[in-house]
Amino acid sequence: MQDSERLISALKRELRRQGKTYADLESVLNLSLASVKRLFARGQFTLERLETICQYLGTDMLQIMRAAEEERAKLSTLTVEQESELVADEKLLCVAHALLNRWSFDEIVSTYEIDEHEAVRLMARLDRMRIIEYLPANRYRLLVSRKFQWLAGGPIQRFFEDQVQADFFHSSFAKVNERRLFLSTMLSDASIDKALAGMNKLLDEINGLHIADERLSRGQRRGVSFVLAGRPWETPLFAKLRRSEQAK
Repeated sequence: MQDSERLISALKRELRRQGKTYADLESVLNLSLASVKRLFARGQFTLERLETICQYLGTDMLQIMRAAEEERAKLSTLTVEQESELVADEKLLCVAHALLNRWSFDEIVSTYEIDEHEAVRLMARLDRMRIIEYLPANRYRLLVSRKFQWLAGGPIQRFFEDQVQADFFHSSFAKVNERRLFLSTMLSDASIDKALAGMNKLLDEINGLHIADERLSRGQRRGVSFVLAGRPWETPLFAKLRRSEQAK
């Protein structure tokens, strides 16, 4: 990600943190909503407009630049060794997952069968692993990016496939806040690339919602999981019915 993109990303995060939307910037910038959206999409800000937005948010460009620089220094992925250490200890993985979702120390201790002494020990391990910076009074700072992702094919993904995946899909997905979609079609390579790009955009939107909801109390949020996947594939049921190339 380029420095300009990080700057715009930091500005978007501050908007979400304050509960502001692009619509709120229409009158501030004296632009239409469509123009504001294009401005953020293209990142073509004049210095004057950046300063105007910062003033509206009660911040300054230096703070936004510091936030962008801080994000650049954070980890976007862990190492195989770090992920392996997490999956080897279920309580360590549980605490790491809670911290990645901005739970407090007290919320972890009151929710799980993990006493204060053990929670301190686990958070100290996560500090040594450089996933968090453990601060006084059981506070912490995440050292991973807001767009953090587990390693493709790594220990966490294999853990999901081996121990969690079957339970996750053992559902009709018919309840409130549930949805399962399956679509099998035929597309050109260009259309496949476009569809996958749309999935990446959706992932960014979900991350944006996660950031915006961080200001809410834990009682106003609930755990939710999404699986987004797509690849050129044909069910073996149909594949075995295909004629051989020689028969054609």
